[in-house]
Formats: sequence, C-alpha cells, structure tokens
Amino acid sequence: MVKRKSKFLTFWLSMIPGVGQMYLGFMKQGLSILTATCLLSFLSIWLEIGALMIFFPIIWFYSFFDAINKNSMCDEDFYALEDDYCFHLEEISALLARIIHGKQKLILAILLIFVGADILLKNFMYYLRILFGWDFVNVLDMYIGRLPQLLFALFIILVGISLIKGKKIELKQLENKEDNHENA
Repeated sequence: MVKRKSKFLTFWLSMIPGVGQMYLGFMKQGLSILTATCLLSFLSIWLEIGALMIFFPIIWFYSFFDAINKNSMCDEDFYALEDDYCFHLEEISALLARIIHGKQKLILAILLIFVGADILLKNFMYYLRILFGWDFVNVLDMYIGRLPQLLFALFIILVGISLIKGKKIELKQLENKEDNHENA
C-alpha cells in the first residue's frame, strides 16, 4: 500500500465522506463512498425527498471511523489491506433481482408507490398554486402535508393489530394442543 499518513490530516479529511480513505491511498473505497454520498444528496434534492438524508449520517460515520481506524492500525495490518470498491455492479444487480423476484417484492412495490405519489403530489401542488393562488393551496398543503404521518400512523396501528391477532391465534393453537394431550 502507501506510506503512513498524518493522523491530524486524516482526522480533518475524514470529515468529508470518502476523502479520508482517498488520502490514505484507498482510492477505490474513497471514490465509492464519495459517490454514494453525492448520489444520495443529489437524489434527495432533485426528487425533493428529504427522508433520504436519513442515510447520510450512516455513510458519514462509517467513512469517518473507517479512515481513523485504518490510520491507527499497526503497519502489518495496514499494508495487508486491499483497496476495492465498496459496491460492485454484479452484487447490486443480484440483490435487485432477489428483491424484485423474492418476498420483498410487495414491500418494494408499496415503497415505490408512496415515493412516486409523494413526488406527484408535490408537483400537483405547484400547479395548483399557479392556478388558484397561494391562499387556497397553503390551506390544502397544510392538510396534505400531514398525510404521510397519518398513513404511517395507520400502518403502525395495523401492524400492531395483526401482531395481536397472530398472538391470539398462537395461544388458541397452544391451548388446543394442551387439550389434545390431556384427552389422550
């Protein structure tokens, strides 16, 4: 690998996701992390989906502590490290194929429908402002702005109800087994 680098510079350059890895000589890893960060920011801003930024701290903390840990390794371990991309196209396509054709298909479909509906709703509100003015649309926007929270709350309630029903069915089956053992 490369000659060991300054811990001071590693610390400060690690503040930008991927740059610390690149400074340490891990160009492929650094480029992968930097690309993921930029892509996440771009999609979040372009699609106006602020919720995507929930993944930013995860990437940042991983990148920061990965660079700090690599720089504080003993020389033998540091020089044994291989530089490789964090994401491989073959693995990503295989994962997508498993999701699309597997049990997670319904979850992905629901997620895509909600994201698409959210984007359409935001664009629809923009055109309503042009047609009807700000006052009408601001009132409408207040009600519609709460819609994702309302839907999520309903989803949580439905999951809770299904868990309770599942537990009741489980208890009834257990009671039936105990009755069968007592009768036998």
